[in-house]
Amino acid sequence: MSLTFRQEPWVLGINASHNGAVCLLHGDQIVAAIQEERLTRFKRQRIYGATPALAIAYCLAHAGIDAGDLDMIVISVQGRNQNAENDLSRNRILRPRQTGVRVERISHHLGHAISAFALSGFADSAVLVVDGIGSPWDDLLPADRAVVTRQVEDGYETVSLYHASGTEVAPLEKHLVPNNDWLTRDDPVMPRFCSLGGMYSAVAKQIFDGAMEAGKVMGLSSFGTAAFAPDDFFSIAEDGFVYHDTVPKAFQLSERWPHHIERYQDLARSTQEALEHGILHLARRLRRLSGSPRLCYAGGVALNGIANERLFSEAGFDDIFIVPSAEDSGVAIGAAFWGLWQLTGVNSRIRLASDALGKPYRTEDIEAAVESVGSIRLLKEYDYIAAAADLICDGRIIGWFSGRSELGPRALGQRSIICDPRRPEMPAQLNGRIKRRESFRPFAPAILQDAVPDWFEANGAKIKSPFMLRVSRFQDKQRGKVPAVVHVDGSGRLQTLTREANGPFHDLVEEFNRRTGVPIVLNTSFNGPGEPIVETPADALRCMCANGLDACVFPGLIAVRA
Repeated sequence: MSLTFRQEPWVLGINASHNGAVCLLHGDQIVAAIQEERLTRFKRQRIYGATPALAIAYCLAHAGIDAGDLDMIVISVQGRNQNAENDLSRNRILRPRQTGVRVERISHHLGHAISAFALSGFADSAVLVVDGIGSPWDDLLPADRAVVTRQVEDGYETVSLYHASGTEVAPLEKHLVPNNDWLTRDDPVMPRFCSLGGMYSAVAKQIFDGAMEAGKVMGLSSFGTAAFAPDDFFSIAEDGFVYHDTVPKAFQLSERWPHHIERYQDLARSTQEALEHGILHLARRLRRLSGSPRLCYAGGVALNGIANERLFSEAGFDDIFIVPSAEDSGVAIGAAFWGLWQLTGVNSRIRLASDALGKPYRTEDIEAAVESVGSIRLLKEYDYIAAAADLICDGRIIGWFSGRSELGPRALGQRSIICDPRRPEMPAQLNGRIKRRESFRPFAPAILQDAVPDWFEANGAKIKSPFMLRVSRFQDKQRGKVPAVVHVDGSGRLQTLTREANGPFHDLVEEFNRRTGVPIVLNTSFNGPGEPIVETPADALRCMCANGLDACVFPGLIAVRA
């Protein structure tokens, strides 16, 4: 039932998981959304409902409101709702018992689904959610339970298929994993798995000793040859996936990367091909069940750009929207929009153009950061875009700090490290001296949208990748011009830029193009090894000093080490 407000409602969405995040809406506008890790500086920082998280205070302070001004708080928990650590009544910032603010809870996968659909601009859509694990049976709605394909003991979500229209997101099919066993840790050997996300995490744990290192597996996969077929990982039955132990049993190894290089490269490639096989099956099944020619996609697995590219070309949908915060941080957006829809009954159908959802920082904040960090010279530069292009052309590696920070895991030109893609030595410098990570890790080409047909193989299709979630092949004639952003298989995880969506970052690439004839820069996240992406000017300056960047460019200002 729709309510009438004298003003637009304020809704706070909270994702209580290992990648905790908060989103504040005023009406259908995202006032602020941020991951807790950006503020604590601890990667994948968890939020609990009972805890006064920094992200909550950040959003409320930016809006200039108190918790009592909220119309609703919606929390989505990855775990069990009834656990004491997620009792919002104990949260000292939100104080819902004292303020009387309405509190609601939604399941993890529903939060994912709404995060994508609410930002897609679609009137209706199929929605696919695939991740490691979501909410338990006890926290699912009756409609969710009715479409579970296979009843299991103490089941948790791993795959959900929905059809969305207006403000309704209806479940069509849901897969559960028993006993929270999406990933069974069997140190020191390869874990067993019971979900697609768990499969990728198990391989990441075996190769890199980190279940959350899925991005490394994707990058490594291009170097290998498939040694295992998808059927070695799982079989597809009418009621879902049946996972096998064939691959874990073949890797009873305690040594991690860089040991067993060829075997691990082949394992990564095998896993990637198995994932693509599984995702394409789900997408095609969803196309039949939903009847919609449009797809929204979310969940941690939706960050796999190689699989995403096959969705665009093979899944049979006319249009696909993948939310940039596809991993758990996006659930906070979904929770907030669910609350808004309950209050207003209206889906405004706004298409997200830019993942710039943090708060802005002023010149005074930058100057204060220079004072606090020390040993920094701050140069005023009216034409800072031209100055930044000069630095890049001169072979410098710069930090780029512009506007509001991104919510998701990709640096999209608000908090980026940028350099010249024409220089073949740049990947070694970035991976070795600055990022201090594995040498096989690729870097993204940020390219002007209008230039994409001249650089990438499109097969007649118009490639749009504003959130760096697609992987496309460079044209053979162009690869040698930008060796720093061409992966070993000739591909690039591209970000396409327009002036409307990307503002100064687009202008920087355009300026670089004027000077070089290359409409591309190398773009990677602005952070040091093991750190979250920078949020504040002080974070950026500390990162510049600690990791050997040549400069940090702010609007109208350039910082260099004294």
